[in-house]
This record gives sequence, C-alpha cells and structure tokens, in this order.
Amino acid sequence: MNTLLNIDPLNIFDELFDTGNLAFRRMRERAAGRFPPVNVYLDDNAIILDMELPGKTAQDVELTLEPQAVVIADRPAATNNAETGKAEAARPAWSRRLELPFRVNAEKANAKFTNGILRVELPKAEATGVRHIAIQD
Repeated sequence: MNTLLNIDPLNIFDELFDTGNLAFRRMRERAAGRFPPVNVYLDDNAIILDMELPGKTAQDVELTLEPQAVVIADRPAATNNAETGKAEAARPAWSRRLELPFRVNAEKANAKFTNGILRVELPKAEATGVRHIAIQD
C-alpha cells in the first residue's frame, strides 16, 4: 500500500481516484474529456442546452427525449468482432442524462449542431388545466 510519502507526485491523482469513490471517478471522467459539460439556460417558455463537442458532427451524437429528461450520448461506430466476423455496436464513450424541471413538448423540440456546439431547445409542454371528472354511481 502506498503511503503519502512514497506516492509519485505526478500520479497522486491516479492514487486518489483508484479508491473507488464515485465522485472522484466522475471528476476523472470530466478531466479526461469523456463527459462533456452542458450549459443550461432556463426561461419562462423553454429550456436550452448547449454542449461543446469539438470534432464531432450531428451523426456522432444521439439525442433521446424522455417525458421529463433528456439523454445526450456519443454514437460510437460499430466494430467488427474478430471471432464471429459480425458487426457489434460499441458502448458509448460518454453519456449525459439531464433531469428537466418540467415536462417538455416533444413535437416542438429541436436540436442544431453548429461549429462543434450542439444546441437543444426544449419548449415547455402546455399546462393541462383543472379538469373535473364526473363520478359514476
């Protein structure tokens, strides 16, 4: 076991991250560039997400909208299995799942990729008003 005195100063963060602590692992993923940050803007009518993805194109990113969350993930290229010769889907290198503070209107949602920046606009869903339901005897 390493003590503080015999840890290489250049590898001290690796020693700390190897403890299995989830918070440290997430910080390590961000530092390695596998977990792109997202800027979130919220107004009265919509939520806007901006994600910097230099070197990526629209075909490299997969966007999934859930009732009250959005998932943005890397779309890895399929790899060929040497044993079977069949193409296999690789795991995404990164994935971000963002919980939304309100339900969004999926039909009016849009995404645009410009100069390495993915912008996702998610308008609020129309509020359903109060509805009285008749009780049958």
